[in-house]
Amino acid sequence: MTAAPASNEGAGVREDTHLQKAAPAGDGPGIRIELDTRLGGILGGRTAGPIQKAFGHVTAGDLLSHYPRRYARRGELTALTQLPVDENVTIVAEVLEVQKRPMRARRGSILEVKISDGKGILTLTFFNQPWREQDLYPGVRGIFAGKVSDYRGALQLTHPDYELFEADTADAAGANPESARAWAETPIPIYPATATIASWKLHKAIKLVLNGLGEVPDPVPDDLRDPRGLLPYRSALELVHMPVKDSDWQSARDTLRFQEAFVLQAALLQQRAVARAQSAVPRVPVPGGYLERFDAAMAFSLTNDQISVGGEIASDLAEDAPMNRLVQGEVGSGKTLVALRAMLAVADSGGQSALLAPTEVLAAQHVRSIARMLGPELSAELMPTLLTGQLPAADRKKALLRTVSGQARIVVGTHALIGDTVTFFDLGLVVVDEQHRFGVDQREALRLKGATPPHVLVLTATPIPRTVAMTVFGDLDVSIIAELPAGRQGIESFVVPLAERPGWETRIWERAAEEIAKGRQVFVVCPAITAKEVEETDAVEEPVAPATASVEAVFELARANPLFASARLATLHGKLPSDAKDAVMRGFAAGEIDLLVATTVIEVGVDVPNASVMAILDADRFGVSQLHQLRGRVGRGGVPGLCLFVTRAVLGTLARERVDAVAATLDGFELAQVDLELRQEGDVLGSRQSGGRSSLRLLRVARDGDLIADAREAAQSVLVADPGLVEHRALGAALARRLDAAERDFLAKN
Repeated sequence: MTAAPASNEGAGVREDTHLQKAAPAGDGPGIRIELDTRLGGILGGRTAGPIQKAFGHVTAGDLLSHYPRRYARRGELTALTQLPVDENVTIVAEVLEVQKRPMRARRGSILEVKISDGKGILTLTFFNQPWREQDLYPGVRGIFAGKVSDYRGALQLTHPDYELFEADTADAAGANPESARAWAETPIPIYPATATIASWKLHKAIKLVLNGLGEVPDPVPDDLRDPRGLLPYRSALELVHMPVKDSDWQSARDTLRFQEAFVLQAALLQQRAVARAQSAVPRVPVPGGYLERFDAAMAFSLTNDQISVGGEIASDLAEDAPMNRLVQGEVGSGKTLVALRAMLAVADSGGQSALLAPTEVLAAQHVRSIARMLGPELSAELMPTLLTGQLPAADRKKALLRTVSGQARIVVGTHALIGDTVTFFDLGLVVVDEQHRFGVDQREALRLKGATPPHVLVLTATPIPRTVAMTVFGDLDVSIIAELPAGRQGIESFVVPLAERPGWETRIWERAAEEIAKGRQVFVVCPAITAKEVEETDAVEEPVAPATASVEAVFELARANPLFASARLATLHGKLPSDAKDAVMRGFAAGEIDLLVATTVIEVGVDVPNASVMAILDADRFGVSQLHQLRGRVGRGGVPGLCLFVTRAVLGTLARERVDAVAATLDGFELAQVDLELRQEGDVLGSRQSGGRSSLRLLRVARDGDLIADAREAAQSVLVADPGLVEHRALGAALARRLDAAERDFLAKN
């Protein structure tokens, strides 16, 4: 990082002389700033360009929504002992000692400045910049920014940027004690910054924008804002960026957090209204039709949740507006059965259903499961058909003809369903299984294959916290199936902590052999196919280390183990040919394989009631929801399930915390909340599903559930009374600013 020369004011960063002069609010010469004013015309290209490159901010509104991540004080120092190595930091500290010495290997000098919080010490290092001694001397305090490095066991910043408080000291020194205390305690905004754009540079740019900012239309109407004790938008912007006391920025954040939730929920509700304004063909079962015949032949009773959710779906299908419903349920709760009954209602009306599955293994499993549930007579009439990319040419041609002719009333497939060669006779229902495994573009491409908008049913066995459902799927109706069918024996879960108990590794294989001796079957799951090749899945959250368990290595170890001398072993992973994968799963389901070493291709939908044990090796390599999904492959019949989470992660690490959390509960909804708290929300209005930079600014779905619910209700009241936002133009303008083209496209497809 290159530090700027010192200014005459004693600050480590010279004030940008090329900034444009903004006009004060009100009449007068200069730039009249509105939220949509481009930053280039306010700050000048030399400042606006780097800000846009670093953060994507183009307008005044963009920059003003770059809120401080925390607040420091001149009299408050940063805990230097807690600084992370190799990360950019912004800290408040006091200069302790300054030393200049010549370089040993070449001409020039090194200036070493030790700064302290009273406990830890951090070294600032400057090469050939002796003038820094004029600014940096013992006793002066300031804000320092740079990348923390470790040099011979000591933390340091090389060529950091800095801004000193010394410029204000003269003013404060002659003031009375109360003024001096106020000066020391005034909150200093610390912004998310980069190596090229320091926090105080952002603050100076923001102050310049605020100085010339005129009246700001408030997207939250007075009658919603006042009862909640919220500030006007203009006041909130002032106080979040230039607070005098802590209560200023706290009140401002409360206001801006509600406003963010309100605008976001309005966007989702608007899209929901647009979707419902489309015309769809009502799909109603007929007396004596497929659904009635299926229900009459069913050998078991539906659970109360299945009955309730089935009723909600039936009501949606009967409407002339397209259904957009998300059904989330625990592993093994019977979501596929509920979806099948919806498909039969569509078939009764002469329509077809397409079920989109994330893997060929799952697609083939679905076809077999559907055919088994339908029975031979209904299967012959409805002709459930598999369509995947690796079908032999003759089988693919037959499947395409059945689909285009309408002979196949139920078509199950992978991404191949989206292909240009696939045409439906009358697509009435799209069912997306494990929605998190598909992008919105893929779901939209399938939906567009209907002559009229088809009804859409989205299934997930990855429970979603209420706040995420409201925020990410706010334009969908949400149903929950929490009740498990009768007869399930349950699952016991245990962590096998090899870091603390290396001797337990032998017991894993002994336990598996004991189950096989009882005539039961065992899954062993690995995060990698070979020592260097990870299974293609978006759920492996961390880089794979050389020691990571792989299918090939574990299979060879198991085959060489005397415990399995008479056992039938097999492998399954995504790189196998389609027919080979199908043959393995058929063999395992038929009880012809005792121990299956696999990757996460068996994560969802695989139903083998005789499977009693699952050992997940290197369990810390998987996410919370994926571990829960994998565990759900055992304990599905009359045989009790046992899941062993094998990990070398040590206590106290995030990886170990994930594994321990899953082992501690079978409640998927509780785990979903844990998962949300352990990772970031992701981009809720874009394609990123987790981690990375969130499109949310102050709002956090893990924390702000009640606020989001309140904002949704408030947004609903506005849109019901004024759907076109004719009387709420400020909200309309905020929606236009909040949603860029990509986010609008995402909402339109979701």
